Amino acid sequence: MSKKKKLVEPLLHDIYIESLSHEGRGVARVNGKTVFVDGALPGESVSINYLRRKSKFDEAEMVSVNNPSADRVEAKCKYHQLCGGCSLQHINNESQILHKQNVVLEQFTHIGQTSPIEILPPLTGEIWGYRNKARLGVRYVNKKAKVLVGFREKKKPSFIADIDECLVLHASIGQRITELKKLMEQLSINSKIPQLEVAIGENESALVIRHLKEFTQEDMGIMEKFSANTGIRLYLQAGDIDSITTLDGKKHSSLHYNIPEADITIWFSPMDFTQVNPQINQLMVRQVLKYLSLDSKDNVLDLFCGLGNFTLPIAQEAGYVMGVEGSLSQVKRAMENARENKISNVEFKCADLYSDTGHQDMNIQGYNKLLLDPPRSGAKEIINSLDLGDIEKIVYVSCNPATLARDAGILVNEQGFKFNQFGVIDMFPHTAHVESVSIFSR
Repeated sequence: MSKKKKLVEPLLHDIYIESLSHEGRGVARVNGKTVFVDGALPGESVSINYLRRKSKFDEAEMVSVNNPSADRVEAKCKYHQLCGGCSLQHINNESQILHKQNVVLEQFTHIGQTSPIEILPPLTGEIWGYRNKARLGVRYVNKKAKVLVGFREKKKPSFIADIDECLVLHASIGQRITELKKLMEQLSINSKIPQLEVAIGENESALVIRHLKEFTQEDMGIMEKFSANTGIRLYLQAGDIDSITTLDGKKHSSLHYNIPEADITIWFSPMDFTQVNPQINQLMVRQVLKYLSLDSKDNVLDLFCGLGNFTLPIAQEAGYVMGVEGSLSQVKRAMENARENKISNVEFKCADLYSDTGHQDMNIQGYNKLLLDPPRSGAKEIINSLDLGDIEKIVYVSCNPATLARDAGILVNEQGFKFNQFGVIDMFPHTAHVESVSIFSR
């Protein structure tokens, strides 16, 4: 019985790219159907190869470009077509930022039915070696008889990209991918290690090795030698976050970063949430302080406060600050950071800001300024349930344009706030991820 031949679709030539999708893919129309073309830019005529056909749209890859856009640049990373860690390296950085700004402004119009009065200059910094937090996949591949360490593949997210370096990761890790692969290959349980968590402080680099089986004594010796040779502190994670220890079995962590603007040091553990880009974080803290316009008479509520990244600098300028966070471990760490920095006009509270109970227990009378820094799901529940009548100003730091636009619409159209300013924060160069800050006032 003969095998059924797989149909090979011919290349399509001279496909005109009309626009750029939110995630940075070129958008074309072929026979009336939308086609998303990876790697293509608006105004270009390209040849494409179909990757997937769906009922409402198709997905394709660019094979060649006939008239390159002025925004096109040669990707610096040799793995940019394989690795899914970055998707915009073929676009110059200024155009990347402008694209992200336009994405959010469009969302404001279509989702929030509002728009800012003023657009702020973007916050920008180094675009290579900026990433201090990441999760790398680890996989032993039988066919290749080797271990892969890296981000997911762009076209096949179930696969780990076979890379030897990463230009956006902090150099202490990004330039040691080959060494990490060799380390993993030497370990007896290399097929039982699914991921590595990267955390970089100002004083050291750390890797948390997630393992599904116990290491042997020989494994421990191999890892100790690697740590001594590279200066990278290794942590082991056998179960949940509470199971994390250093190689010697201790639970302490000495990771920290500084906020020079406020002369503050933030201590954190490798699995704590911290901003991935420390240079941009410093600029962002400075901007938040500026737009809150603080003095000693201000009482500030910082919701989704985390480790106190904004709370503690705010406390240096305001009369009193309350930080609220849903993670008890983060709240405890924030309280420790307040003590370490000798800041006493601040309080931290653990509350689920997405539950009715968390809202009902919160009394915000007496607070006149509000900082919101929610996760991707946004802050709809909290701004709908709290009485914001006393709030004069809100600064909203967002990592999701869609939920920001929704919440901005609520604040402007339902809560009576004025949308003063909006600006993009280039926290993740070469990716479609958009961070931003918005300022609202009565």
